Amino acid sequence: MTREETSEKIARLIDANLNRLKEGIRVIEDINRYIYDNKSLTSELKHLRHKLQSAYDQNRLQYRDIENDVQKESITSELSRSSINDLIIANFSRAQESARVLEESFKLVDHTLSELFKEVRYGLYAVEKSFFIQKDEPKK
Repeated sequence: MTREETSEKIARLIDANLNRLKEGIRVIEDINRYIYDNKSLTSELKHLRHKLQSAYDQNRLQYRDIENDVQKESITSELSRSSINDLIIANFSRAQESARVLEESFKLVDHTLSELFKEVRYGLYAVEKSFFIQKDEPKK
């Protein structure tokens, strides 16, 4: 693979994971907003999601190849969620994993953005802990 082909593949990888990260955060954000009415966690998630904007680059869209994506079909576990908790867990995992892929990928492209995604990943870990601790605390 040439250097240019590698660069294009990395751009595709970054594009896909930025989308996945933003989508995962948005699902968690909306559940906290509309189901749990949790203003604090909703705000934290919105803040994290807005931090991603600095990494977006419209030029990457040319490398998006949905038609030839070898893994675009959903697997059985992705089609089955039995509770809001399942949605939350799946989307925290999705977002954290994508943040890690972006942190590593940007080490090849832009060290500053790599650090941003490390910060976002740790922010997600903190919000996840807050969500499950608050949710499990007895109501007074």
